Amino acid sequence: MNANDFADRLTATATGTEALLERLLDGAALPGETARPGRLLDAMRHGALGGGKRLRPFLVVESAALFGVARAGALLAGCGLELLHCYSLVHDDLPAMDNDDLRRGHPTVHKKFDDATAILAGDALLTLAFEVMAREEVHADANVRIALVRELARASGIGGMAGGQMLDLAAEGRFDQKRTLAENEIVTLQAMKTGALIRFACDAGAILGKADAPARQSIARYGAAIGQAFQIADDLLDVEGDSATLGKATAKDAAAGKATLVSIHGAAGARAMLAQLIAEADTALAPFGDRADILRATARFTADRRS
Repeated sequence: MNANDFADRLTATATGTEALLERLLDGAALPGETARPGRLLDAMRHGALGGGKRLRPFLVVESAALFGVARAGALLAGCGLELLHCYSLVHDDLPAMDNDDLRRGHPTVHKKFDDATAILAGDALLTLAFEVMAREEVHADANVRIALVRELARASGIGGMAGGQMLDLAAEGRFDQKRTLAENEIVTLQAMKTGALIRFACDAGAILGKADAPARQSIARYGAAIGQAFQIADDLLDVEGDSATLGKATAKDAAAGKATLVSIHGAAGARAMLAQLIAEADTALAPFGDRADILRATARFTADRRS
């Protein structure tokens, strides 16, 4: 697969995700809802629309395609995951967390609105994510939908993303004395805070396709490798990138004295780790042969991204 083909597919999924999110975040109340307050809806739309490469929905769609799953259901599941990811960004940007003013080149939700509205917007995006994942349009089999909801909850909760954020805050000294994390502790933190949702995106495709245990294990190994690669690439961008290109502040890790794999191994060492992780991802996909070429290209994109 050449670079143009990959870029076209990534763009097509991002466009489809954006259009579907627009529909999910319109003003019409659904059955069981009383009304959708305008200010809250505006804040949710600000936090979820108009930005990002939509990598996580792309991984859901392409992992599902590996198992012959129809695009429509996989894209809706990907949108459920993206809503949850966007909630996490809205909350992470808050003054009590990372205290960021910019996200994707625009004011963060709490800056454009206020802290209380941002908290509620994140809460509402989170709950909408699970409502979307449970819809029959995602998959006709209720057991598949239950598995998706269960695994997303585990990836995003205490043993996943939220737990990883707590470990990160603790390491910064928010609750006690600041401490420098050992390398294995950094790997654990990042596997939870960032990697868990990326692993889930890959696993979701296998769940939708009712893959057997060996296939799911292979996809899980692939997801773990690119999840770690994504975070290392992100840490490199924080050191070497510029805020205008990234649409957010840079050099925040160094300013906070935060330990990363880049700070331990240096940029050259981190790039060597990225190369190893891409090789691990490729090995994990070996059972799928040429059918997994798009996922191989995604691994390289994850490691080489510049924004």
